Amino acid sequence: MAGPRVIVVAKRTSYQRFIEEEGDPRARLLIKRRDPVVRSWLASHQEHQRTLAVVERELERARAQTLVLHRAHAAFDTSDAALVIAVGGDGTLLAASHNVGSVPILGVNSAPEHSVGFFCVATRRDFRRYLQLALSGELRARSLSRMAVIVNGRLRSKRVLNEALYCHDSPAATSRYILTVSRVSEEHRSSGIWVGPPAGSTAAQRSAGGKVLPLASEQLQLVVREPYTPKGKRYRLTRLIVSSETSIRVKSKMDESSLFLDGPYRKTPVRLGDEIEFRISDEPLSVLGLRGRTRREGDGTR
Repeated sequence: MAGPRVIVVAKRTSYQRFIEEEGDPRARLLIKRRDPVVRSWLASHQEHQRTLAVVERELERARAQTLVLHRAHAAFDTSDAALVIAVGGDGTLLAASHNVGSVPILGVNSAPEHSVGFFCVATRRDFRRYLQLALSGELRARSLSRMAVIVNGRLRSKRVLNEALYCHDSPAATSRYILTVSRVSEEHRSSGIWVGPPAGSTAAQRSAGGKVLPLASEQLQLVVREPYTPKGKRYRLTRLIVSSETSIRVKSKMDESSLFLDGPYRKTPVRLGDEIEFRISDEPLSVLGLRGRTRREGDGTR
């Protein structure tokens, strides 16, 4: 009898990419010199590979039908899957989550000494127990709110877990836009804006001066990066938390700007006059094992 279908999404380590796959001469030289910028690459890679081997072995032992993807940003279909397993850190789980609807996801921190893993409750040492609980339906899940992003009336994504960044294409240029929340509308000049649900509030939003939101909340947070306030003028919409019934709208006053969703890999060009809407999604993410975990303000989710 065929077992449950499980999709494993494994990160590609820096060592794997630059040394094993690309044979980058600069990276090889830095490794040979034991340069501090690459000093942890090999140890992190080896620990990740050991963890991935444990995950594959335990899934085989459980008679699961397993698909292993060795790219965090690979696209996959979960329509007949019972479980998604992200092997890496929070960044791997975040990348994989954009392919995940109602199927639960289990995070495995493959190299705890080298990667952030708040959303990754398992390691290779306790993976067997977590897998057994997940496949039997005994491992409790926490439902995390995600954000929907609409550009010019068309849904761009409803699976944003961390945050969206909207800014000029050049980091040295001023971002110009019209920001509207409820009945308040302001023309801004700044370095761009962060908008995100609670799961991302300890990362970029907090670093830019935002608040850490409770994981269970269904709110959105707006944080404007380095707003330029002309003398005698005061902005109302620079740091704001809105309810699930309220959307945040932006109209571009730039012809060379971009919208980034959950990091640098999901980029949408935004032109002059384009409109963006941010609101709470109707599709939360079910993350296994998070119940009872407490996130410190200093934790990030990148």
